[in-house]
Amino acid sequence: MSFKDQIAKDIDKVFLNLDDFAETHVVEGSSITCVVSTDAQNKIMNGRILGQIEADMFLYAKTEEAPRYRSPESIINVDGKEMVVVKWAESMGVVVIALRQNCMM
Repeated sequence: MSFKDQIAKDIDKVFLNLDDFAETHVVEGSSITCVVSTDAQNKIMNGRILGQIEADMFLYAKTEEAPRYRSPESIINVDGKEMVVVKWAESMGVVVIALRQNCMM
C-alpha cells in the first residue's frame, strides 16, 4: 500500500471516524461528517492557524463531501449559522475551512 493510500484510509478510519473525532454537521444544507474546532479550542492557539489567520471555527471534511469551494469573504451556512470564509485549503483529500462569525447579521 502506498503512502497516499494509507493516508486516504486513515482519513475515514481515524480522523473522520464518527466514533473518535468527527461529528455530523449540516453545511450548506447537507449533512456531512467533519471535525469542527470552535473558538473555545482556538483560544489555546490565540485564535490563529499557522500564526496568520484569525478565525472562530475551523471545519475539516473530506474534499468529496465538502461544499464547493468558496473564496475568502464568502458566506457559508454551518448548522444554521451564516459564517464568513477566512481561508479555504485542500490537501490529500481533506478540506480545511477557516471561518469567522458573520458580524453583518
